[in-house]
Amino acid sequence: MDYLQRAKRLIQIYRIHPRKRLGQNFVIDGLLLDSMASYADLTHNDEVLEVGAGLGFLTRVLASRCKRVKAIEVDPKLIAVLQEELSDLANVELIQGDVLEMRAPRFDKIVSSPPYSISSPLLFWLFEKSFRLAVLVFQEEFARRLAAPVGSKDYSRLTVTTYYRADVELLDHVSKTSFYPPPDVDSLIVRLKQKPKPFMVKDEHVFFDVVQTVFTQRNKKLRNAVLPFLIKHKLDREQAKVIADKVIFHDKRVRDLAPEDFGALADEITEKYALR
Repeated sequence: MDYLQRAKRLIQIYRIHPRKRLGQNFVIDGLLLDSMASYADLTHNDEVLEVGAGLGFLTRVLASRCKRVKAIEVDPKLIAVLQEELSDLANVELIQGDVLEMRAPRFDKIVSSPPYSISSPLLFWLFEKSFRLAVLVFQEEFARRLAAPVGSKDYSRLTVTTYYRADVELLDHVSKTSFYPPPDVDSLIVRLKQKPKPFMVKDEHVFFDVVQTVFTQRNKKLRNAVLPFLIKHKLDREQAKVIADKVIFHDKRVRDLAPEDFGALADEITEKYALR
């Protein structure tokens, strides 16, 4: 199938104007669609979630290889296209809405090329769900942050959270020409698998809150970066400074702390200072 010509035809027929704000860059590369489905190791027992179904090209590929596809699309105009174009598929459930604001349907795996604009919130949303495997196409710069080495320029809150929640593999490079209209940047296929927690923390709320706060000042020493967290939790500035000068790793820069170090920091704060 010539997906580019098919996409242009559907856009014309249904009078669709792809919206950059919604990240409406439709996959037109058949090899990419097949690769995503293959990397997901689909079986006819799998229920698959697709976020941002677009014109339904990936939806159709997935439907041929799994038990059921639950395809979410926020744009009502595209839902109309999908209802018409996928009407022959009995194992596709179309859901209109914002995946980040709705009650999630049950799924085993998620296979999607989601809008770049929701990459980060979608990932944090996914980490709160139970899933076996995810195959997602992300902007290359974003994808590399998921598996960045400690201390590197890409090392971030996202890296630490991903390490704690899942095993991550960066797979194929995806050219911007694999989409229509083409985005401004290239992408990567990413595969995520839930795993046992690599270390335990006493309070996950404190752990994630600490990580989020200190990474806003990733190049500062921890004693300075942790101050906003302490002040946010009802300590006056002088009290916070005293504690910040005593916490574990206080003289190291945030970017140089391993995920396990953040766990130790969060545990110390939980145990010694009872901050939540």
